[in-house]
Amino acid sequence: MTSGDVTTQHPGDGPGGQAQQWSPVRNPTRRPMLRTALTIGVSASAFLVCLLILLGILGERLSAQTIVTSALMAIIPLLIIVPTFLWLDRYEAEPVRYQVFSFLWGALVAVVGAFFLNTFGLKLLVEASWTDPLQTGAVYLAPVTEETLKGLGILLIYLLRRREFDGIIDGIVYAGLIGAGFAFSENILYLGQAYNEYGDEGLTSTFLVRGLMGPFGHPLFTSLTGIGIGIAVSARRPLVRVLAVVAGWVCAMILHGLWNLSALAGMDGFFEAYVTYQVPLFLAFVAFLFWLRRREGRLIGRYLSPYADAGWLTHAEVTMLSQLRLRRSARTWARRNGGRAAKKSMDAFQDSASDLALLRSRLVHGTAEDGASEREMVLLEAITAHRRDFIGSPVT
Repeated sequence: MTSGDVTTQHPGDGPGGQAQQWSPVRNPTRRPMLRTALTIGVSASAFLVCLLILLGILGERLSAQTIVTSALMAIIPLLIIVPTFLWLDRYEAEPVRYQVFSFLWGALVAVVGAFFLNTFGLKLLVEASWTDPLQTGAVYLAPVTEETLKGLGILLIYLLRRREFDGIIDGIVYAGLIGAGFAFSENILYLGQAYNEYGDEGLTSTFLVRGLMGPFGHPLFTSLTGIGIGIAVSARRPLVRVLAVVAGWVCAMILHGLWNLSALAGMDGFFEAYVTYQVPLFLAFVAFLFWLRRREGRLIGRYLSPYADAGWLTHAEVTMLSQLRLRRSARTWARRNGGRAAKKSMDAFQDSASDLALLRSRLVHGTAEDGASEREMVLLEAITAHRRDFIGSPVT
């Protein structure tokens, strides 16, 4: 392997606190910068339009005071949901801009799109004199439109930013944040309508069901699509990729439909379904998240070991990088011995090493993106530079 010139950024300089490396050689064309500006501009414009539409939808049905009250209550479940998915994303955190994109996609684009599609579908059912169109729309129509729109956000990240999609954990994190955003906006509407119709009692009971008993509903449904796309990332055969994505999407719709069906069965039927399969399913999902995080640590240790054999890392460093407890201890050591700068370098060292391990996994399995070998070299040089920073820092 040969080395080349790279410049490094420390955590905090880039999204998500991750180290990022860029060649100092300037591109003679302006197309990359122009493409980035256009992407940001188009995304911001789309989110702004959807925000205005959503505010219009809410404003037609709720007073300003009710919207504010409902929004404050809808934030409460986010204090549980968002940290849970960020906790899962500890070894190789996704860039903040993609996390924000995911949440806004769910809270604005998916919600607005689902509102119009569900309304249009319900209108068709009514015009067709369908038996009980409301129940049909809730059990069959809403799951299809909502899970399709939410899943499209994950798929866009996978297709347009392939390098930031390493596998199942990334799929779950993006899906969970999209689901959290969707639930937030939807809860504002449902809480406000309950207050308008039944007062404080309706507001409280709706918050109990949607905010406390089922805060992980939408994130859990959409996580199945994320798992499918995550499996597709590591699959070699195109048919397997397609089947994995479709299977995850179908399972998300089925689970969503079952949840809505139980909600229409009255309080007795809902609580029976809640205890019988919803709680066990949620507990199984939590156990799966713990297993995934432990598995990612083992994968990091496995795929970094060859670099230790080649002299790029020490085996003690590989052990540290594969265990969250030891990573925390290493960051504490760096801060105590080298101050804030050394702590930043240790953060960047750990992030770059995790990225390298997951990249090596894709290279080994033959599913790496174009330019992966060049990126591998850049990450190795970055790891060397960051180690030099925190080891060479003067003791304070």
